Amino acid sequence: MRTEFRRAILPREIRSLMAFDRKVFSSSDLFDAGTWKVFESYWMVVDGVKAGCCAFEAHADFQEDIHQGGINPRLKGSLYISTTGILPRFRGKGFGTLLKAWEISYARYHGFNCIVTNTRKRNVAMIKLNRKFGFRIIRTTPGYYSDPPDSTVVMELRLR
Repeated sequence: MRTEFRRAILPREIRSLMAFDRKVFSSSDLFDAGTWKVFESYWMVVDGVKAGCCAFEAHADFQEDIHQGGINPRLKGSLYISTTGILPRFRGKGFGTLLKAWEISYARYHGFNCIVTNTRKRNVAMIKLNRKFGFRIIRTTPGYYSDPPDSTVVMELRLR
């Protein structure tokens, strides 16, 4: 199998990203077009098929990116991974592990000090995958997701 990572071309591929999101996640709490424009997004392409996707934002945390009018000093040098997803038919074959390893390599290559990410509390597989790579839980925010209702688990990986 040939696997490659390719940056999504924005704004041209926003509809593709939104459609992919709907196939990966079974909730209605999905990113809109405006949100996708903010992120740097990448496809994981397996034998010519878009099998996975991830999106990043530098120096941000979904709830703590503003601090006294600027970037929270804790977040300087951090990479916020806003989404990581694998199409259902590609799950259980190691592609999630491959995508997570690529995300971490990306962060290291680009000089980030840490990675911050969040996921639904019920997404036990993603929490387990993040822990496998050394992420630790830094907080849980109740009621973050509305459909279906769920808390979010915020995790961090220190790279330096």
